[in-house]
Amino acid sequence: MREDGAQAAAAAVRARRRGISDNAPSGPSAAAALRMRFLHAADLHLDSPLRGLDAYDGAPAERLRGASRAAFVALVDLALARRVAVVLLAGDIYDGDWVDFRTGLFFREQLVRLTQAGVRVFVARGNHDAESVITRQLPRVAGVHVFSSRAAETVDLPALGVAVHGRSFPRRSVPEDLVPDYPAPLPGRFNVGVLHTSLGGNAAHPTYAPTTAAALAAKGYDYFALGHVHERQVVREAAPRIVFSGNLQGRHANECGAKGCELVEVSDGRIAAAEFVPLDVVRWHRLALDAAGIDDMHVLAARFHAALQPAAADARDRLHAVRVTLEGESALHRVEAAQPGALAAALHAAAQDADGIEVWIERVEVKLRSPTDRAAAAQRADALGEVVRLVDELLADDAALAAWAGRQLRDLGGLPAGLLDADPSRLGADELRALLADAEGSVFAQLAQAAAPAAPGADGAAA
Repeated sequence: MREDGAQAAAAAVRARRRGISDNAPSGPSAAAALRMRFLHAADLHLDSPLRGLDAYDGAPAERLRGASRAAFVALVDLALARRVAVVLLAGDIYDGDWVDFRTGLFFREQLVRLTQAGVRVFVARGNHDAESVITRQLPRVAGVHVFSSRAAETVDLPALGVAVHGRSFPRRSVPEDLVPDYPAPLPGRFNVGVLHTSLGGNAAHPTYAPTTAAALAAKGYDYFALGHVHERQVVREAAPRIVFSGNLQGRHANECGAKGCELVEVSDGRIAAAEFVPLDVVRWHRLALDAAGIDDMHVLAARFHAALQPAAADARDRLHAVRVTLEGESALHRVEAAQPGALAAALHAAAQDADGIEVWIERVEVKLRSPTDRAAAAQRADALGEVVRLVDELLADDAALAAWAGRQLRDLGGLPAGLLDADPSRLGADELRALLADAEGSVFAQLAQAAAPAAPGADGAAA
């Protein structure tokens, strides 16, 4: 019997409570003969502000700011090239509320590219793009489903043999486990769950929607597409496969290595293949260079090239943003003390010489030690011996070091708001020890320079 309008509306409400279904033939064996691909990505953080770039001389600021967009365009290109049927986005599409409509229009434009090619898109909002966070809206795109923030729901795709389950964050902070609310798997379907979660906790990320791998596995799904943790992680290989895809594009030196998405192929209702596909256009690195025994800038440059080549060998088409830390006991410590910035300049020059690789040095952290024979220097009766004895005394007592630093910096005054992180009163013992070592090196360099014989004619007299 044909339902009238009221009955149809009631049926639609019941269908939404149970799950949403495309109008297509279905049955227990619908997934059996189907082969399909889907992409899983998360944490796009489109138009993340990346504050402070203008303070870096020579920084490719526009490329860095546009990297999140370029990476998402690459994802759409991949989806179209590999003919995927479904794209899953597990939260934090945006970094927060849009500054203006351009961010939303860009994202919408890429969604239209997907849906016009017949690709279905599913979005679960996370903490950065929670329903209460994004205040501006644009017309919806047909073929894109944003999961409800009120309750978990299911979208059934009988023609693909797939059921997609998910829920969005209603607000930025979600302290409760959302998994118990997720619907049961649909029989005869490849069941996918989309969830933004910290899982059991991650030191690099706040705890949101906490749950466990065991709780996810107990749902009986075939795949869980997770977001929130920016480092790719395969939590469970199979039954179900549980994956944090990581963010699509690294944004700073704490988000290093290849970034991208998961490409999964399903055949006969099971995962036939799964691979990580790098899509980042800027790749971040941290390089720790041991400068022990090096006393020549050319040797330092060669060591930098040797460390960079393996890190960038498989991604020569990308911009490589590098933070370098110089460590070890080296005569270069005296060079830096005498000419602050000399080692950073040398590494910037080395980056210019990188063969076939585009490199930007984001920062150089100098943690070198002077090769001075400290035991012998401490026995001296001159200024050098006095400095070494004082430093040794302070390094042996954290409380004494903090008190001494406070006295020396008493007249520094308040710092601007943008430099509060550099306020010495906020530094820990390790940071104070590092600063003390740098200060000692500077004093050594100045004492050595003062003791060196003047070059002929340096005082203006005839040579």
